[in-house]
Amino acid sequence: MKTGKKRVLSILQNGLLAIYAIFALFPLVWMLILSFKSDTEMFTTTFVFHPTLSNYTEVLMNSDYFRYMLDSLIVSGGAVLISVLAGVPAAYALARYDFKKKEDIAFQILSFKFAPEILVVLPLFMIYQKLGLYDTYFGLIWVYQLISMPLLIWVVRGYFEDISVEIEHAAQVDGYSWYQIFFKMLLPLIKPGLVSAALLAFIFAWNSFTFPLMLGGINVQPITVAVTKYLGTDTAHYGQLAVAATVSALPAIIFALCIQKHLVRGLSFGAVKG
Repeated sequence: MKTGKKRVLSILQNGLLAIYAIFALFPLVWMLILSFKSDTEMFTTTFVFHPTLSNYTEVLMNSDYFRYMLDSLIVSGGAVLISVLAGVPAAYALARYDFKKKEDIAFQILSFKFAPEILVVLPLFMIYQKLGLYDTYFGLIWVYQLISMPLLIWVVRGYFEDISVEIEHAAQVDGYSWYQIFFKMLLPLIKPGLVSAALLAFIFAWNSFTFPLMLGGINVQPITVAVTKYLGTDTAHYGQLAVAATVSALPAIIFALCIQKHLVRGLSFGAVKG
């Protein structure tokens, strides 16, 4: 009797998970379907239509789409790289050292992540115009630190706090320098959290719209801004827009699949701590 009850519960649980999976994945499937539809069949058909590759040809072959993708990769990748180089030592300092108003500083860093972008983009625009950073790679990489660094610092800080300080003391007794301890012992231990935080930071930077819209221009135009061009001037070309959005999601998906082992481990070990 108990075996039958467990089987029913298992079937019910799997059924609910399947329903949720369909609900979560349906927008992606629908966007993929739209990418193969012509403008004439966009509103007249649902699942039965005549597939066409004209949208892919128009977006990938007859436009500067790959240049926009390259701009996004440079800006997002550069932002994550700087966040890692500056954020990991900052996370270590917040985890290991006691100094005045440490928690206030940590909370202020985190608050940058949740501040509305529209609130700071106008003064930043004026500052960038004065400093000559408007419409440059460095300018966007710099401002993307507001998106990527706070998340990375808080995730990695939790990992450092989970590592016993006695490990460092024992290594010092054995004659290891602080740099040897940090790079040969601590970094390998926080690798899952660092990888997962870096990927999430990359995704947030890749999906940013307000900052590149206001602080980018002709020379630097990430894909989130450039994709609006495929709406058209006289009418919206939803098929081309679906192609642009679908292809732009591939880098984040590929990176997530490549580091799936570290990502799952990093996000399931309670890396984020209050």
